[in-house]
Amino acid sequence: MKKLGLLVRLEAKRGKEKNVEEFITSALPLANEEARTITWYAFRIDASTFGIFDTFSDEEGREAHLGGKIAKALMENAPELLATAPSIEKLDVLAAK
Repeated sequence: MKKLGLLVRLEAKRGKEKNVEEFITSALPLANEEARTITWYAFRIDASTFGIFDTFSDEEGREAHLGGKIAKALMENAPELLATAPSIEKLDVLAAK
């Protein structure tokens, strides 16, 4: 059951928009390897703003994701790709279909 989530907002540096898009979409195989990540979405809000939304059944799964390969790669590449630090918000899922 999807009970917890993460909402990550990413603002690309000027000229790095395509790189950010490629970076987050290339993370799908890594997300598929995470047994405790129930759903994982990469999306675009506007020309330079992107995001990731994922859900978990428990805090252990969410923390495992935050300490996993995707988060590590994001933090390593953030200075080159992003205009600001990633905004990472923990949330509770109230309802889902």
